[in-house]
Amino acid sequence: MVFATADLEREKAGLQDEMNVVAELIQQCVNENARVALDQAQYQSRYNVLAERFNTAKERLETVSMEITEKQARREMTEQFLAELKKQDGLVTEFDESLWCALVDYVTVYGIVDVFIFSCER
Repeated sequence: MVFATADLEREKAGLQDEMNVVAELIQQCVNENARVALDQAQYQSRYNVLAERFNTAKERLETVSMEITEKQARREMTEQFLAELKKQDGLVTEFDESLWCALVDYVTVYGIVDVFIFSCER
């Protein structure tokens, strides 16, 4: 459940549909302005409302897409960690660099006394 993206995927699809509808409304608005002499203040106001609606949906779509990507990446990292953990024979009783690297994204060290240095490649 922590890594489920179904709700976000549905929201993403809805936002894409919303953007398509609004893009069509914008095109109709522009076409109407080109064909018929409209009050330009009213046209600009209508256009701005549609453009804002489109931009709001676009921003939310970008956020939702990023959330989906982050959840998928966290799921993949967790699966990799669990796979490394399953490779262990019994309980882990001493430091294992591969487990450490599978679990940790980054570490901030605020002071160094005696440090054993190694590198985790991802």
